[in-house]
Amino acid sequence: LLAPYEGVISVSTGHINVHESGAIEATGHKVIALETEDGLLNPEILKNYLESFYADPTYDHMVQPGIVYISHPSECGTLYSKKMLRDIKQICKRYDLRLFLDGARLGVGLSSFGADVSLNDISSLCDVFYFGGTKNGALFGEAVVFPEPKLARNFNILMKQEGALLAKGRILGIQFETLFENGFDGLYFHNARYANFQAMKIKHAFLDSGFKLLYDSNTNQQFPILTNSQHKKLSENFSYETWKILSPDTLAVRFCTSWTTSNENIDKLINAIKEL
Repeated sequence: LLAPYEGVISVSTGHINVHESGAIEATGHKVIALETEDGLLNPEILKNYLESFYADPTYDHMVQPGIVYISHPSECGTLYSKKMLRDIKQICKRYDLRLFLDGARLGVGLSSFGADVSLNDISSLCDVFYFGGTKNGALFGEAVVFPEPKLARNFNILMKQEGALLAKGRILGIQFETLFENGFDGLYFHNARYANFQAMKIKHAFLDSGFKLLYDSNTNQQFPILTNSQHKKLSENFSYETWKILSPDTLAVRFCTSWTTSNENIDKLINAIKEL
């Protein structure tokens, strides 16, 4: 979707900016990272960036924005509202940009408590999006969706040129056929709802024990704030990610649940939280 001189706009915490080992830059495209508070690309921030960019008479000496990248939910577990998506789409139209939605965790985003964005909304507002498979029960692969077929022109050729066209792609297809059987009552969204359900147990265990959360997330990602001593004690028996150092003695961490998170492990964590 990008010309050689174009880059992709993302929030600074966006997956492609942080956790892809510079893969986008390795293809010759710059990630244009914008700072946000909650991991969501606020339409006003996007609008201000683009207005400032094109107000500079030397903008043709810079990497040109070509795609707006968002993820639902964000890397902070926060969710886009339908209004935010519509506003972002309007800005993209005004500046002739494509809107790409990272759906690695799309299942948990669509099925989380309080979400008002539907699959139809995403399909109508995004130029490209994908269903994450590997984070929601599939052995491998993701399902990329082009709502407008003309944008997919030569996609298979480009995949093969980059060494990513699977010789046994039908096996990938069988996985998604099984996951999406019975629609929203099927395995794909069952797995996602289960991951969210387990995460809510973690969220309320921290809140009930007096801990604060960095973000108010209703998805499978939770961000409690710990002291260094609490972190040291908890990390002896549980695996989670250090997210952000907040002060010399406090930090925010990220817990992620999945379709395989057992009740036994959740109960062990809850008991450990109570003992902190």
